[in-house]
Amino acid sequence: MKKICIALFLISVQIANGQRAVIRGDFADPSVIKVGDTYYAAATSSNWAPAFPVMKSKDLRNWQQTGSIFPDLTAWADFYYWAPELNYENGKVYAYYTAHKNGGNLCVGVASADSPEGPFKDHGPLVCQEVGSIDGFPIRDENNKLHLIWKEDGNSVGKPTPIWIQPMNEERTALTGEKKELFRNDVPWEANLIEGVSVIKNNGYFYSIYAAAGCCGPGCTYATGIARAKNLMGPWEKFNGNPILAGQGDWMCPGHGTAVTYNGKNYFMYHAYDKASNKYTGRQALARGFEFTADNWIRFTDEFLTPTNEEVTYTVTDDFDKNQLDLQWSWSVFNKPEFEIKNGRLGITITDTRELFIARRIDSQNYEAVVETILSKNVQTGVALIGDEKNLIYAAVKQDSINIILLKDGASAILGKFFVAAAGKHLFLKMKVKNNTEISFHYSLNGLDFTSLQISNLDISFLPPWDRAVRAGIIAKGIAGDMAYVEKFIFESQ
Repeated sequence: MKKICIALFLISVQIANGQRAVIRGDFADPSVIKVGDTYYAAATSSNWAPAFPVMKSKDLRNWQQTGSIFPDLTAWADFYYWAPELNYENGKVYAYYTAHKNGGNLCVGVASADSPEGPFKDHGPLVCQEVGSIDGFPIRDENNKLHLIWKEDGNSVGKPTPIWIQPMNEERTALTGEKKELFRNDVPWEANLIEGVSVIKNNGYFYSIYAAAGCCGPGCTYATGIARAKNLMGPWEKFNGNPILAGQGDWMCPGHGTAVTYNGKNYFMYHAYDKASNKYTGRQALARGFEFTADNWIRFTDEFLTPTNEEVTYTVTDDFDKNQLDLQWSWSVFNKPEFEIKNGRLGITITDTRELFIARRIDSQNYEAVVETILSKNVQTGVALIGDEKNLIYAAVKQDSINIILLKDGASAILGKFFVAAAGKHLFLKMKVKNNTEISFHYSLNGLDFTSLQISNLDISFLPPWDRAVRAGIIAKGIAGDMAYVEKFIFESQ
């Protein structure tokens, strides 16, 4: 018997270590729905825009981005675009989402569309509590009455985190009646918060799959629990065996997702950190099977969905030969660049003294990015590794010199200045990253032969912010009114 137990344990570890993300890179708080024969998923974008990337898939394994819920930000909110929850009913798609209200705090809002690929019409906030309201989830009760469930963000001010429910009108534009608390963080493993509630029904029970404890960064403690109730309004009973999903194999801090069926089986799509790349690649989307037990609880299985056509090592090239930016690109919600694409070049208009950038997600510990710049007398253009607008590192060229610049908490420092004798108008800048934090910069006059720009003791461990991942991209800085031009961007994941 002992040998059998050891063998089963080793098989379980091997399976867990073999689990791969179905959506690699930063794709936190994933929500998934099925429309026809196609699945659609959306995720947190935080302070990156466009807000809430949308992916589609036929099999929950292989995903392709279709766009975003908000290509332009909503009028009422300024930042922290978190936790979109997709819902499909009667031919209409709804997106319940969290965002920070201008001059206020976090609120749950809602938008609608005729298709998951948009365009979405924003209907504004549904609930805005003093300490913040997040993680909205729509659900119908046993009498088919529509409600909204959400979390009061008490942990932000050192208080408990109640999970509330309140009726909602059929137009999904306003809450009605009175709110009621369902449950809150009250057992040790949940620590200072519970959140990310997703509700499903089975065999006469409502099941709440929820996340608890610390969501983000290398010190995260996130895990997943369940509670159940015969009636949506309660009373709710938490499972004595919680958490039912915790760190395993290559992955840590799993939580905040939604349940979905595929080929007659139940799966939970959620996020977790890869232990090796952790905060640098961010919270990535996984899919794991679950089943209902004989005593009417939920048990996660060792059946994992993994991509079938994904290459771990790949190269992506953007020649800027389309009439609009590729969907891979994003920018800060605080500083959207003005850009144009013309004659196979990307032009970025300098609007003020800040660094302007567009960036793409990374999905591994090792990668490199090359930017083919057009030399300018007044504008620095180059390649960057970006945490946010106040924390980044980049190499940029202006006329005959290359500067390597570090921003930390908004304070700028020149780490090195290198003079180059460029024979033409083009110069290539390369950024290489190994093991998440070993970064180096290089330049080339022909795009083939690169010379290292020697900088020692670079410390970029402060990247990125607590709820995001780093991104690789193109950066520009100069005099307002001038233009930065880029001919090509190449990204290689290794």
